[in-house]
Amino acid sequence: MDDRPRPFWLAQALATEAPADAPPLVGATEADLLIVGGGYTGLWTAILAKQQRPGLDVVLLEADVCGAGASGRNGGCVLTWTTKFLTLLRLYGETEAQRLARASEQAVLDIEAFVAAHHIDCDWRRDGTLYTATSAAQVGASDGVIAELERRGLSSWTRLPVAEVQRRAGSAAHREGWFSPLAATVQPARLTRGLRRVALSLGVRVYERSPMRRLVAGRRPAVQTPSGSVRAGRVVLALNAWMARAFPRLRRTIAIVSSDMVITEPAPQALAATGLDGGISVLDSRTFVHYYRSTSDGRVMLGKGGNTFAFAGRLRSVFDGPSPYRASLSEALRAFLPELAAVPIAASWNGPSDRSVSGLPFFGALPGHADVFYGFGYSGNGVGPSRMGGEILSSLALGLDNAWTRSPLVHGPRGRFPPEPARYLGSLLVRNAIRRKEAAEDAGRPPSRIDSALARLAASAGKADKDSGFGRVAVPGSG
Repeated sequence: MDDRPRPFWLAQALATEAPADAPPLVGATEADLLIVGGGYTGLWTAILAKQQRPGLDVVLLEADVCGAGASGRNGGCVLTWTTKFLTLLRLYGETEAQRLARASEQAVLDIEAFVAAHHIDCDWRRDGTLYTATSAAQVGASDGVIAELERRGLSSWTRLPVAEVQRRAGSAAHREGWFSPLAATVQPARLTRGLRRVALSLGVRVYERSPMRRLVAGRRPAVQTPSGSVRAGRVVLALNAWMARAFPRLRRTIAIVSSDMVITEPAPQALAATGLDGGISVLDSRTFVHYYRSTSDGRVMLGKGGNTFAFAGRLRSVFDGPSPYRASLSEALRAFLPELAAVPIAASWNGPSDRSVSGLPFFGALPGHADVFYGFGYSGNGVGPSRMGGEILSSLALGLDNAWTRSPLVHGPRGRFPPEPARYLGSLLVRNAIRRKEAAEDAGRPPSRIDSALARLAASAGKADKDSGFGRVAVPGSG
């Protein structure tokens, strides 16, 4: 595993990391709590459980190295759920929708405090986010959700003058923009590896290169790996997109779709000429969102979701290598920031995003396994909400009675996608229609009626948040 090329962020993090022992599991062992998955969700669950009960014996298994999945290769945009408020309201009601919106903002602040307290060097910058329109068709798409947030005193968003939007975004491509200060950017793999370090320091037994081969039911469930096994009182599954492959009964609860990214070589002078500075993230309001941000060493990362879909939950090799869309992503980056046209692209990569029907994660006990809990379906916005996921799963695993265990988020998936091959073929049909529709809108032409009709299916199929123009299939971060 160590010989293959790593995604840019993870390679950068591993190259500067001081070694810390996390060997493969060998032999049989027991624990109070077993966590499978060494990304944000699994690590936050382990850390929060140990902080609440220091004497708890916690084991964490990771198939590769912590951060090798979505947590180490996302865009590093730490966002909230306020832009999904209408979806929260529709699914969970007024009181819980408001609580979750506020909790998602608090999660950003909690991560920031944790990073500072534990001296995690991860380029954390809370400089806010800009959600913009880049075509006439996108203008006004977010007015409805902002109005509802403002009516309840929940809004952290401010509409900026167009000139100010363009200045902060470093690009004249934007026609409208809303700004919130409650967002951050981060080097995602360094955050993951920092969480790993803290988990180890708290006494969590971390075993890397120890993939789950089998979950064995029983009074104390067990997980078998190629060279060992762990039996525990409670088990938490934090596999995200890999849940679809491991548990066929959950396969239709998510659609696995790639998010693809490119990053430039350092070019601080060219970057300064754009005006894009600090840690602000910029997202447009198309269905398959463009998102970009700078790094503290003068690079720019740009990504786009909704490219490659998985058939029947099978994660092909295309999800774990350079992006097939490098050329189009590079072209998009230079269209947003023409000052960087001569700056070489340093790397491209992609990864699987676990898109749920609602666009929100869901949690619960695995059917037939009362002591085995799961959480996934972050739908591309996992860097911040995974902290909330850790709160939920640690609370479930510890048997607590609190706002997290009483939340409707713990009642499992909200809907299912069609069976294969309808899901896969339909995804491609709708994706291609959306591409044609948005290309026409970018060019100032009316899209065809057929493409418009097919694009509207994205909302009912769960591939877009039909309530808001914000990040409808945004995959800037995952956990």
